[in-house]
Amino acid sequence: MQKKDFQKINDYLWEIPRSFRSDMRVPARIYVSENLLKDVFRDKSLEQLVNTTTLPGIVKYALSMPDTHEGYGFCIGGVAATKFPDGVISPGGIGFDQNCGVRLLKSEYTENEIKPHLEKLADEIQKEVPSGLGKGRQIKLSIGQINKILEGGVPKLVEQGYGEKEDIENCEERGKMEEADASCVSERAKNRGTDQVGTLGSGNHFCELQKVEEIFDEEAAKVFGLFKEQIVVMIHTGSRGLGHQNCTDYLKTVMGAMPKYGIKLPDRELACVPFNSPEGQRFFKAMCAACNYAWSNRHMIAHYIRKAWKSVLGEKENLKLLYDVAHNIAKIEEHEVDGQKIKLCVHRKGATRAFPPGLAEIPEIYRSVGQPVLIPGSMGTASYVLSGTEKSKEAWHTVCHGAGRTMSRHAAMRRISGEAVVRNLASQGIIVKCRSLKGIAEEAPLAYKNIDDVVEVVHKAGLSKIVARLFPLAVIKGE
Repeated sequence: MQKKDFQKINDYLWEIPRSFRSDMRVPARIYVSENLLKDVFRDKSLEQLVNTTTLPGIVKYALSMPDTHEGYGFCIGGVAATKFPDGVISPGGIGFDQNCGVRLLKSEYTENEIKPHLEKLADEIQKEVPSGLGKGRQIKLSIGQINKILEGGVPKLVEQGYGEKEDIENCEERGKMEEADASCVSERAKNRGTDQVGTLGSGNHFCELQKVEEIFDEEAAKVFGLFKEQIVVMIHTGSRGLGHQNCTDYLKTVMGAMPKYGIKLPDRELACVPFNSPEGQRFFKAMCAACNYAWSNRHMIAHYIRKAWKSVLGEKENLKLLYDVAHNIAKIEEHEVDGQKIKLCVHRKGATRAFPPGLAEIPEIYRSVGQPVLIPGSMGTASYVLSGTEKSKEAWHTVCHGAGRTMSRHAAMRRISGEAVVRNLASQGIIVKCRSLKGIAEEAPLAYKNIDDVVEVVHKAGLSKIVARLFPLAVIKGE
């Protein structure tokens, strides 16, 4: 595929028409600037985007965000809406880390006030929150307790005394997808999750102490409770081993069921079944359960961070939840298609919901300015808070989810050492806490696109408005 295969709609939106390939059911669209367009030819992400247009029941177009890169089946940064309930649902359209997402906690402290305590806070958080591949907590939950989390999500934990009511209100789906059914999740998946509630994953997952470096939208920032130099804490992780196993289990099921429904696709990794089929229903209920687990995981990480915070700074200070948003999920949502409001199954894989002002699905306190949209940067770079807009309906109310990789983890390790990354970040005044230098090298900033360029695309395309830029002071990473 080459640049000549694209039709330019505007400076930030390009289209590959249906005529490009005979099996395309709809066009493929990518939100990207001229500057970032060169990056999308580096891997198979464009081919994956075109493949996504062949899904039975896909509506209008397959989409890709400016942070797009190659994934499993769908490209990461991919968005596809299918007819409900007779279109398909695809595990690859959600990803292995079901409901990987971001949570942002805000404090009343400024950078100057926190600086003397920064190292100690980072140490205490690292001590309280186990992190890394397969890392778990010392206390294992029973399968019965896991079932309650899978079906009850964040509200169940608040009921048990963890967190407060506003932690439910300021969470996408209020921290619980009602359709979740724990009986649809395998025992193997549940066993992998028994010790991982309240733990950080590996790879690009992190917990960061950040400062609000710049405010771009004073009105929205005030509504969100953000101010310049304020200290905030960002958590980026997902459903850990449980979600990964859940996806693995259902990929086998779905691949086996496809011939029964006469579904043929250009890539077996796109495996899908009709949403209203028995297999589609079981997968959706299991995915909802894994999403509840992920929200619960981030909720419990927040609990342990609050514990660390109080241990260092005293009882009077508490961290408030700004918002928690998923970026690997399939949701049943109402959208306008050809002037009619209809229900769709919206797959977002490495893509973040960005609902506009006024919608009942976002917390009442934010409805005047739109949903808070949280975009994490790569290690040692800025992150962003944005607000959803009405124009984002053109992308099923969706934006990017991060910077997006431009090189593999192995390539990053060949280019730079973990020690060099730590030195570079220290020279910028950024503390890094990670027990694995290999893990740091894999996630070096040079392996990612420039987060400022990526966020500029969704802002200038009108999909969301930049509210604040956040800069890291201390990074806690998994191995």
